[in-house]
Amino acid sequence: MPEREKILIAVAWPYASGPRHIGHVAGYGVPSDVFARYQRLRGADVLMVSGTDDHGTPITYGADKEGISPRQFADRYNRVIVEDQLKLGLAYDCFTRTYTQNHYRVTQDLFTQLHDKGYLFIKKQLGAISPSTGRTLPDRFIEGTCPICGYREARGDQCDNCGNQLDPTDLIDPHSRVNGEVPEFRETEHFFFDLPAFGNRLQEWIARQEHWRPNVRAFSRNFVNELKPRAITRDLDWGVPIPLDGWRDRDDKRIYVWFDAVIGYLSASIEWAANRGTPDAWKEWWQEPSVPGYYFMGKDNITFHTVMWPSILLGVGDLNLPYEVVASEFLTMEGKKFSTSRAVVIYVRDFLSRYDPDALRYFLTIAGPETQDTDFTWAEFVRRNNDELVGTWGNLVHRTLVNAHRNFGAVPPAGALSDRDQQVLSAVAAGFETVGDPLGRARFKAAIGEAMRLAALVNQYLGEEQPWHLVKNDPERAGTVLNVALQCVNNLKVMFTPFLPFSMQRLHELLGFDDVLAPMPEVTEVEEPDWGSHLVLGGSYPSEPRWHPQDLTAGHSLRTPVALYKKLDESVIEEELRRMEGAGGD
Repeated sequence: MPEREKILIAVAWPYASGPRHIGHVAGYGVPSDVFARYQRLRGADVLMVSGTDDHGTPITYGADKEGISPRQFADRYNRVIVEDQLKLGLAYDCFTRTYTQNHYRVTQDLFTQLHDKGYLFIKKQLGAISPSTGRTLPDRFIEGTCPICGYREARGDQCDNCGNQLDPTDLIDPHSRVNGEVPEFRETEHFFFDLPAFGNRLQEWIARQEHWRPNVRAFSRNFVNELKPRAITRDLDWGVPIPLDGWRDRDDKRIYVWFDAVIGYLSASIEWAANRGTPDAWKEWWQEPSVPGYYFMGKDNITFHTVMWPSILLGVGDLNLPYEVVASEFLTMEGKKFSTSRAVVIYVRDFLSRYDPDALRYFLTIAGPETQDTDFTWAEFVRRNNDELVGTWGNLVHRTLVNAHRNFGAVPPAGALSDRDQQVLSAVAAGFETVGDPLGRARFKAAIGEAMRLAALVNQYLGEEQPWHLVKNDPERAGTVLNVALQCVNNLKVMFTPFLPFSMQRLHELLGFDDVLAPMPEVTEVEEPDWGSHLVLGGSYPSEPRWHPQDLTAGHSLRTPVALYKKLDESVIEEELRRMEGAGGD
């Protein structure tokens, strides 16, 4: 039996600082799960890893505000995020967290290797301190005007407009993104990572990545042109300790979050292997050069995955560089930037308390920020749900199953096929290529659009043939038409599974199958000796390839049809807008 193709899917780590909103999962969550489910349906051996980022300023600020420890604060929101992603059906192999003994050990090991090879050195710099808390204010939480291009929302580590690397002291009128106060700058001593040592290799490597999205490639090439050493420790008491004599027992110095968070991809893979009782299995995804690694994130994290993380990997050696960096643009809401403080936000859990997960997954795929900033509006959500999910695909499924079940109770036999029958069967069978090709290239909007086009084609065929009328005078022909429609629905079911796993599992069962087509993740609790337990979102996913045309045999029993999707009343739009206003939006 030939060895299955292996694929690593590395998904950006959400901060354990609060519940995630739909703008977050539009970038890292839904696209990565669609890709993973497609690859598994192809028969690939997928390892999809991520977790909550439990360190960093958002956690310490939130904990200080509530008067609890950072660990207590991170514990709470780690659980919330795990539960939300479970409800959204994100099928990770290992979704863990950075506050684990395993992650600390792996992070410290890579830090030590880089130090021993001379890529880390000690240097003094001006560090930003929050006057109100006395805590370090990390670069990413300082905002000001870019001194190069004049962009007014540049961050303390880079400008998202021109792509240049910055220091907080470079910014004009710097202020805290947390509370708006002007930071104090004090001299402090830290370990710096010698990024310029990797400049030439990074430039050559990025230049070869012609398959990257244009925004990713352009942003990365711009950033790598002027690399500077970057501090990888901070004046903190929450984070991974520095594993060197004279530093490891200090309460005021920790490894900086951007360094330890990207290492999480590797540590989560190592944890996955250990949890399975195969501690060396992670090496098959990380040390075999032919195995591609796909990284999913929002565009504000591009350079961490195309410059910072690759530099760590190059410095350590013997670990694969990213193959593809799938960076989404930003999702806005009713024309406004998502903002928790201004109540311009829709939390995943609130959304799923009122609407089905597949309705959200569909919208974020067909209308999400794949290659450009896009806007979520309730009017557009209702329209796409009703006109497309219900009106096109749901309608095709329902009238096909209702007429077949009512008149035959099972898949009717097919008589002689007309040219029209053959055309529609061939078009749908070809969908495994026309839908699969863009899916394999992480072009999800094109893929689901093609699947919807095929569903509309079959709907048109049914409307022309009208088997519900034929059954009275020509039941044999009615049976043939419904056989054709059922074959098409059965194959389209597989094509829609990466996008709509909940409803496609229900459809699989309505078509008379008892096995699992779209497996869902499960939550387990993992115990680490002398450390404590933590939640892991993972699962067992079948390896049998299904991404190919399959025939329904005549006589195959069908179950009593039920509607897959709910049509939403137009009143939903005003209700949700009022809810936003009541929460304090402006």
